[in-house]
Amino acid sequence: MLIKKMNFILAIALAATLLLAGCTENANHSISFEKEDLKTIEPHGVYYEMFVRAFYDSTGDGIGDFKGATSKLDYLQELGVEGIWLMPINPSPSYHGYDVIDYKDVNTDHGTMEEFKEFVEEANKRGIKVIKDFVINHSSEEHPWFQAALQNDETYRDYYVWADEDTNTSQSGEWGQQVWLPAENGYYEGVFWQGMPDLNMDNPKVRDEIYEIGRFWLEEVGVDGFRLDAAKHIYSSYHGSDYQEKNHEFWREFRSEMEKANPDVILVGEVWDTASVVAPYLDGGLQSAFNFDLSDKILASVTSERDAGLVTDLERTRNYFSKMSNDFIDSTFITNHDINRVMSEVNSNMNHAKMAAALLLTLPGNPYIYYGEEIGMEGKKPDEDIRLPMRWYEDPNGTGQTTWRKDRYHGGETGIGISVEAQLSEADSLINHYKELIHARRASEALIAGEIKSTVINERGILTFERVTDHGEKLVIHNLTSEIKEIDLEGDLSNYKEYYFYLGHIEEIELKNSTLKIPAYTTVILQK
Repeated sequence: MLIKKMNFILAIALAATLLLAGCTENANHSISFEKEDLKTIEPHGVYYEMFVRAFYDSTGDGIGDFKGATSKLDYLQELGVEGIWLMPINPSPSYHGYDVIDYKDVNTDHGTMEEFKEFVEEANKRGIKVIKDFVINHSSEEHPWFQAALQNDETYRDYYVWADEDTNTSQSGEWGQQVWLPAENGYYEGVFWQGMPDLNMDNPKVRDEIYEIGRFWLEEVGVDGFRLDAAKHIYSSYHGSDYQEKNHEFWREFRSEMEKANPDVILVGEVWDTASVVAPYLDGGLQSAFNFDLSDKILASVTSERDAGLVTDLERTRNYFSKMSNDFIDSTFITNHDINRVMSEVNSNMNHAKMAAALLLTLPGNPYIYYGEEIGMEGKKPDEDIRLPMRWYEDPNGTGQTTWRKDRYHGGETGIGISVEAQLSEADSLINHYKELIHARRASEALIAGEIKSTVINERGILTFERVTDHGEKLVIHNLTSEIKEIDLEGDLSNYKEYYFYLGHIEEIELKNSTLKIPAYTTVILQK
């Protein structure tokens, strides 16, 4: 089968010969999928990380809000999103919200609780689940609990972790930070910052408070679950050598309590560490954890234009995780709100950005897309500059555009085309690349829920794997390079004889006598 560059009319004429499992060819020579072809296989899904403050402004004050986010749910549904992770939405003295003042309310910058409930309801109507950041490790120093603790209220003082006579209050934390912070009535633990005092999970009353908060959001508000911030820091290493075991025990108890409120609750933990540290958290505790190692491997592979050990490492990790849990879900991503944006990490190389997306959306797990990633937004530390306003229009002052932070990355010539408005009408844009990949994924059980299996193909610049279920397999082949490659499908791989999906810089694809010619920066998925 030979496919060469052709105009739109010729593409339509050829489409009839390329009908594969309900797929048709579009003008970019990719395989398109209709909405009726899309599948939802619980608990799998494609998620979207949203920073409400930066997303869409319905009031004209420059700050994103719940009504604005609700108005963009159709956009997310069309993109193919099945779940939304909201960064913190509770009242907070900080722009980011990770220091919470009131765990049972929403930040008035974003609207009212009723408006938030409407957002959740409207998302669910579209088949989109909503999980919210739940910050359990610490509160804000302005939280009433801590303010009472500072006044020597014995009940609330014991809600936090205080140094005793044996504590080395000068010790440094994992990244060199000061851990023990002075107050008028002693030193308190604040692993992340003095404005975030750590809660004392050895106190049963604190645990009860946390469980009650979780039940409130699940039962009364209706969220579908939580992204659990700093999950490995519930107990820190300053609490003794058994702190990790105490963390694991806490999350098992937390999961049990949350499943009483909602048996289908989604619990995704941030355990920023190696697979050996992450795995025990999946043993009856967290259902899922973010795969930071995989993020590094994706970026290393696309920038070096070779497989940086991604497939073998992921196979090994998943096998290890499966020994801890038979129902774990890997939460995968390229970058997020704590990491430089993808486009900045690949030095604005669009080919590399597209290949990173292709890897993320063809690998196992639940992929998380950071808002603006689908249009190629840039941003490097400090954190504020990786949480810039979502670019809906070429005009940064367009209706609904947030202005909470001055955008120094997307102005003038460098910002041309970095908006939803500019890219939706361009067939070869990054946003349409994401859309094609998501829809291809959601039309295949193997791509949604299949296990990963390495192949015998060993060609520099080619990253390939099988996705396997009991009901079928797909062979995924990524050409990460600027060169045309020829791949021999040896042994069992020779049984893959048809295209399922192809997307990229298509000059010509040829599958003949078990030899695949694959163009530069192109993804091809084959089926038997």
